[in-house]
Amino acid sequence: MQSIKGKVIAITGASSGIGKAIALELAKKGAKVVLGARRTKQLQQLVEEIKNTGGEAIFAQIDVKYKADLVRLINTAVDKFGTLDVIINNAGVSQLSRIDELDTDGWEEMIDINLKGVLYGMAAAIPVFKQQRSGHIINIISTSGIKIVPMQGVYAGTKNAVRTIAEAFRQESDGTIRITGISPGVVKTDFADSIKNQEMKTIITRNMENLAISPNAIAKAVSYAIGQPKNVEVGDIVIRPSKQN
Repeated sequence: MQSIKGKVIAITGASSGIGKAIALELAKKGAKVVLGARRTKQLQQLVEEIKNTGGEAIFAQIDVKYKADLVRLINTAVDKFGTLDVIINNAGVSQLSRIDELDTDGWEEMIDINLKGVLYGMAAAIPVFKQQRSGHIINIISTSGIKIVPMQGVYAGTKNAVRTIAEAFRQESDGTIRITGISPGVVKTDFADSIKNQEMKTIITRNMENLAISPNAIAKAVSYAIGQPKNVEVGDIVIRPSKQN
């Protein structure tokens, strides 16, 4: 595997869960991580944790719903380290309900974060990647959309939209910018905390207790994709509990 050491990697949704695990894994392997999320206190604690173990990390408070915040995250990376090698679009949210319940606020939140947030991250990073003739986009997606189930229609729709956009980008790219989609299944995170539908919140929490794998498994998949030679593109990785249906 190509060395990850020295790579500059921006991560959204980095304050907890999968994003935090990715940051710790990549910093351990010598990457310079640039962490973005809304929760400043958690970001500060994570930066200190990484620095205390000899790693390099900085953070920017961002909300992926705003494209200017993604530009600021990328600028923070370039201003501090002079380059950007990878952007990991990890921030995501889920509001699970029947479509006929008409949770339009939940739909808009998922579209703004899961879809537009990814596009804004790509839009912020691509000009830097084009200028340097290299770069890597990694989108953390979901097994939702691979298997369609009730209550997850709009959530799965946002995730499948990311898959479609990524495949189009892959075909449009001349190979200097790689793109990878990583689809986790049930992972032990605080994912359920934001779900308003109490029935679904209970189901998801129970699934996590019975099924969930560690977010470190996703972090290692990210590390694998980044560590490939420049002429090798890992397109899609699905990583889930072996017991998950």
